[in-house]
Amino acid sequence: MSLTKISVRGAREHNLKGVDIDLPRDSLIVVTGLSGSGKSSLAFDTIYAEGQRRYVESLSAYARQFLEMMQKPDVEHIDGLSPAISIEQKTTSRNPRSTVATVTEIYDYMRLLWARVGVPYSPATGKPISAQTVSQMVDRVMELPEGTRLYLLAPVVRGRKGEYRKELAEWQKAGFTRVRIDGETYAIEDAPALDKKYKHDIEVVVDRLAVKQGLETRLADSFETALKLAEGLAYVDLAEGVVPGREDEGEGGGAMKGAGIPANRIVFSEKFACPVSGFTIEEIEPRLFSFNAPQGACATCDGIGEKLLFDPQLVVPNESLTLKQGAVVPWAKSNPPSPYYMQVLTSLAKAYDFNITTPWNELEPDQRVIILHGTGGMPVELTFKDGRKEYTVRKPFEGVIGNLNRRLLQTESAWMREELSKFQTAQPCESCHGKRLNEKALAVRVAGTDIAEPTKMSVADAKAWFLALDAKLNDTQQQIARAILKEINERLGFLDNVGLDYLNLDRTSGTLSGGESQRIRLASQIGSGLSGVLYVLDEPSIGLHQKDNDRLLETLKRLRDLGNTVIVVEHDEDAIRQADHIVDLGPGAGVRGGEVVAQGTLKQIMRAKNSMTADYLTGRREIAVPQTRRKGNGHKLTVHGAKANNLQDVTASIPLGTFTCITGVSGSGKSSFTIDTLYAAAARTLNGARVVAGAHDKVTGLEFCDKVIEIDQSPIGRTPRSNPATYTGAFT
Repeated sequence: MSLTKISVRGAREHNLKGVDIDLPRDSLIVVTGLSGSGKSSLAFDTIYAEGQRRYVESLSAYARQFLEMMQKPDVEHIDGLSPAISIEQKTTSRNPRSTVATVTEIYDYMRLLWARVGVPYSPATGKPISAQTVSQMVDRVMELPEGTRLYLLAPVVRGRKGEYRKELAEWQKAGFTRVRIDGETYAIEDAPALDKKYKHDIEVVVDRLAVKQGLETRLADSFETALKLAEGLAYVDLAEGVVPGREDEGEGGGAMKGAGIPANRIVFSEKFACPVSGFTIEEIEPRLFSFNAPQGACATCDGIGEKLLFDPQLVVPNESLTLKQGAVVPWAKSNPPSPYYMQVLTSLAKAYDFNITTPWNELEPDQRVIILHGTGGMPVELTFKDGRKEYTVRKPFEGVIGNLNRRLLQTESAWMREELSKFQTAQPCESCHGKRLNEKALAVRVAGTDIAEPTKMSVADAKAWFLALDAKLNDTQQQIARAILKEINERLGFLDNVGLDYLNLDRTSGTLSGGESQRIRLASQIGSGLSGVLYVLDEPSIGLHQKDNDRLLETLKRLRDLGNTVIVVEHDEDAIRQADHIVDLGPGAGVRGGEVVAQGTLKQIMRAKNSMTADYLTGRREIAVPQTRRKGNGHKLTVHGAKANNLQDVTASIPLGTFTCITGVSGSGKSSFTIDTLYAAAARTLNGARVVAGAHDKVTGLEFCDKVIEIDQSPIGRTPRSNPATYTGAFT
């Protein structure tokens, strides 16, 4: 007999007072009540915890060691449980490599689409690139200076795990005598044993030669051997020096192992190569488009898309100060205070005709540039006083930011690195311009667009772009792409349905609010198509505009219709009215709560006499609209020309001494205006904070305020010694 209900008996977790309750399975159940009445204790700490614990207990001892075992809740027994999944208001990941597209698996399908349908284009000519013949490869090598010594290699293993003992034996049997493994050359019989848990690069040395006339025939034979061995790919590595024209490469690269091409290497491919520039793509596989893999990541920023650079706004946070008063904060706060920096600035002032007692914002723009970025190699006279003697040197000035960069590179002190990092902000990488990928990945296009372009779009724009993509493909591409596009469009549709159509696909997970993270996980669960699962959600409507509430509720109903039981802890009136079953906890909060005041359908709840939820649903109680409004103190804060994120030159005023609400649909720019612009600008001026405000013209009226305090949703502390009494200062 199939179970039709979840029976909970004697639940006493936290403030629950022996709750006995039956919940219908395969239904949308809303648990409501006052804050602190025990909703989360029943839904999460009792029902979800027991469902998860029983599922984990059913696994093998080996599997259990990788999973967190939950404590058995204080409950007599629970019947009718399914494997439970909780979707809470927690940020998914702080990893800068995690984005909306990667979390929802949309980017995985995009990588597959570009790998199977994409057409590579040459960055030099802008035209599609195709196969490269052996004669073209020979001509390219013969263009090298005569006498250049080189190795012709067949890259048989590229970034793959394994031991490769069998393959090494086969290559030795075929007559090859040398191999290069992870950058080290060995006689093939002396090749080391490889750890199968790590990725390896193996190249077979096909030939060693020096460029000279008459070499063409031998070179062509060797190329054919290498191409056959490595499936159409060959490397030419110079024994000494770098490839002509690539002398400047290799500087400023990131730390990701294997990213980029060595400056002494020429890559040849009989599949994808540009005959004009020699630009070559070894293979077009999904990993080429991953910014988390060395094959696709930008070599400069390691696939992050950003680099930490010293920000002039943080170096000079208060522009009304003079140089003498300490406008240049990292120099003014040197420990111990050094007269050296003030003597440098005094010498600069003498050379470039400005005064160190002039406020920073009154200095000429070119004078500010010289102070921050140096004299550009032009020598300048710097006078120093060392106790009893005075001496003058004539040398270029590196600038404040140049000085900070040099100190950061040279220091071995973790404390100094931390101090200097306070003056840095993340800015787009100069190589990939924030796209995270190298030029090879960006050279592959679908319908004339590289993979980075759709990821910069919002969910709504990307959905429209992918829906229109099918018509831009030829017949063969359409057949290949049909199944992939179906998955991408479905996932974008799920995000759209939970009210996240305004999020950009390249938005990092760490910047999402708790409600946004929860709705992304909700969309992912619908995409998984599971049935027979118990889902427990924590206020999914939080932060969502009423316009999007209906779409969210339809998504929850769809999850239920797949054959799942959905329990939602919620205060939202629309969610309560559309639930199949409602549980109202109360009657009060804390020790006064923990009891089931009413349960059943909406009609049964509304007939309940002692339910505060029913009082508000029926209109017996209501939040009265105030008859009079406070007029404030007559002053106002005005933000002029705010342009952060999606704000379009917004100018708005906030009256001081009033309770002001800033509202709008999800994604309309509320946080960009209030937090990123107004708060950040006020914190810089009033609190001396080192934060970067969003782009704006100016903020007026701050002279009427004493300080600014931000109260956000971040946890107040994680130490077990912290409690409300210690945090509020009641114990002190």
